[in-house]
Amino acid sequence: MKPVWGLLTDVFPIRGYRRRPYFVLAGVLGGVSALMVALIGNLPAALALSCFIGIAAGMAIADVTIDACIATNSIKVRSLAPDMQSLCGFCSSAGALIGYSTSGFFVHHLGAQGALILMAIPPVFITVLGFVIYEMRSPCLHPEKQKKMGTLGVAVKGMYQTIKFPQVWKPSLYMYLSLALSISTHEGQFYWYTDPKAGPGFSQESVGVIYAIGAMASMVGVLIYHKTLKDIPFRNLLFFAQLLYGASGTLDLIFILRWNLVLGIPDYFFVITEECISRIISRIRWIPMIVLSTRLCPLGIEGTFFALLMCIDSLGSLTSKWGGGMVLHVFHVTRTDFTNLWLVILIRNILRIATLGLIFLVPKADPSDALIPQDILMTHSTVTSDDEGLELVPKNDRSPELLLNL
Repeated sequence: MKPVWGLLTDVFPIRGYRRRPYFVLAGVLGGVSALMVALIGNLPAALALSCFIGIAAGMAIADVTIDACIATNSIKVRSLAPDMQSLCGFCSSAGALIGYSTSGFFVHHLGAQGALILMAIPPVFITVLGFVIYEMRSPCLHPEKQKKMGTLGVAVKGMYQTIKFPQVWKPSLYMYLSLALSISTHEGQFYWYTDPKAGPGFSQESVGVIYAIGAMASMVGVLIYHKTLKDIPFRNLLFFAQLLYGASGTLDLIFILRWNLVLGIPDYFFVITEECISRIISRIRWIPMIVLSTRLCPLGIEGTFFALLMCIDSLGSLTSKWGGGMVLHVFHVTRTDFTNLWLVILIRNILRIATLGLIFLVPKADPSDALIPQDILMTHSTVTSDDEGLELVPKNDRSPELLLNL
């Protein structure tokens, strides 16, 4: 549904604003749905499912809207694209750290039902964001339904025209395949982690701590990218990041085979080290792909097109989970039988390395280079130069010095 929300934010402004009202809508939808789940006990299954869908839809709308804001500014100020994505990655990791660190505490002290009310807090902040974020009101309003439907058609046509460019579909295909071929073994590994006989027998609380430390490592990965790697050409950076990503999977294999004990390394220390290395490399691999995605978006339908690219990435992650589940099933890995888990990990690592054969799909360009023709939507733009209103700073104050400080 993300491309649909992207179309709405690009094509259907509300009272002259293309982004702010959708933040408010997302916050209200998510907040009301979360409060219903938390405050009304014993909900019917259908109503409870609807509420959780509402929570997910609210977060999706907010996610698409902020992605559209970032994509717009990445197009207008190319040099800031890596910085903005680094900031987003850092904030995402910080949010994951807070979630992993506090979820168990709140469930223990508030109970499962009481802790659910905390789900209403993020939507509240999203609603507030809709009122405080800076966006210029568009002077070009198109209230007529016919004009709006024509604009919608232009947006869909422009999206179709853009995806046909080799500069666009090739890196999009790489991003999908790089995610899909790295089959997910998380479920099998989680049960192995907590199994006292076959595995190390970690408690669920210990696994939560491990993931929290991994979230901190993700923040380190963002900082490494931002300080040292953000100006490296896409193909070079993604090649070495993917190579390290495949090599880091060897640590999982060593842990599953218990070779760390042969080397005299305790389980807890080894798994924390493995988690930190994996998260750092994953961030360094992920952020360039997001920056590349923003460089593929044409101005005018940036919200729609970036949402489409993120939908492709989500499909890649979903394919990874499906593929991982099928491989685990084929090799008879269950909640209690982990005999062939090491073989599944080995297959995953081989597939990660094999992805390097697709690196030719990634452009050699730098993050600041233009990857698509600037006039791709010149004759079919959904907005005029005055209609695009979301800015990093007011236009009159956009000095080079101020942009460098953002």
